[in-house]
Amino acid sequence: MSYSNNMVAADNSEKPVAWTTQANNIAHQLLWLIIHVIINIFFFLLGIVDTLESHLISSGVLKKYEAINVEKLHYLAIVVDSEDVQKMKVLQLLQWLADIGVKHVCLYDTEGVLKKSKEIILEKLSFVKLFEEGDENFSDPRVMSLEFASQSDGKDALARAANLLFMKHLKLRSLGDTQEEKIFTEAHMVEALKDVGSSGPEPDLLLVYGPARCHLGFPAWRLRYTEIVHMGPLNSMKYGSLLKAIYNFTLIRQNYGQ
Repeated sequence: MSYSNNMVAADNSEKPVAWTTQANNIAHQLLWLIIHVIINIFFFLLGIVDTLESHLISSGVLKKYEAINVEKLHYLAIVVDSEDVQKMKVLQLLQWLADIGVKHVCLYDTEGVLKKSKEIILEKLSFVKLFEEGDENFSDPRVMSLEFASQSDGKDALARAANLLFMKHLKLRSLGDTQEEKIFTEAHMVEALKDVGSSGPEPDLLLVYGPARCHLGFPAWRLRYTEIVHMGPLNSMKYGSLLKAIYNFTLIRQNYGQ
């Protein structure tokens, strides 16, 4: 009899603990749901404000965006999520950049979808020419130089640069030079990338179109002093937002780099 009473008492003592645990779980789930709803509402309102502001900029109501010192933007990089690539949107974006006055542009996506479409892009846009080494100093008001890049370019460049440094190291060792070039620094890698023809101009501004807020593998050695701005999905790109991003960049005072 005493054993049965002890079992009943144990069961009764465990019930409050179980109810407390269940109540805590429900409270945590409810708190998470409230936070999630608040964040969604915040970004929804932010999207409305951004759309309204973009419309006001595009329509010329906000006059300050009409006076852009685009000459400060020597080289612009556009990063597009490969799954978000739409040729007509890209063509429209390049036309907008030409209207603004941007002269040197790099189009990048991870999988190289844009690079595969470069013939179509060059055919559709008569004011575009394919980028060549030294074009960053080229200035023609009627022409935009366009570079195509992908993640494979960066991997190949690093492999060739690393091989060049390795061969240089072997040569120094064969000559009995054990004091110099023991450690390879960033400066050595940059120089090697230039030697293999894969350094490329460093963009002043990089605009990211896609869901991810990162540069999606754009060569890091070209981003030492680059301003990076997330623009949202390419499908919902806006002329006003583009104009605002470039205008804001022209107001930035850079203490380092070009």
